[in-house]
Amino acid sequence: MKGGKILSVLAVVWLLSGAVAAYQRDYFSDSEITCATVASIAMTVVVGPMNYRGVNAEATDCQLPEPSQ
Repeated sequence: MKGGKILSVLAVVWLLSGAVAAYQRDYFSDSEITCATVASIAMTVVVGPMNYRGVNAEATDCQLPEPSQ
C-alpha cells in the first residue's frame, strides 16, 4: 500500500509541475479557446517536468469531427 501512496503523490506533483509550466507559458490567459489551445494545455500538463528539460508540447492544427446532419 505504501508504494501506491508514493506513486499517487508523484503523479500529483508531476501534473502540478505541468500546470505550472502551462501557466508560465500564458496558456490560461488566452481569451480565444480553440481545440489547439486546449490540446496544447493538456499536453503541457501531461508532459509535466519534461517541459523544463526542453520539451515543448504544442498542438498547431486540431480538427474536431462535425456531427452528421
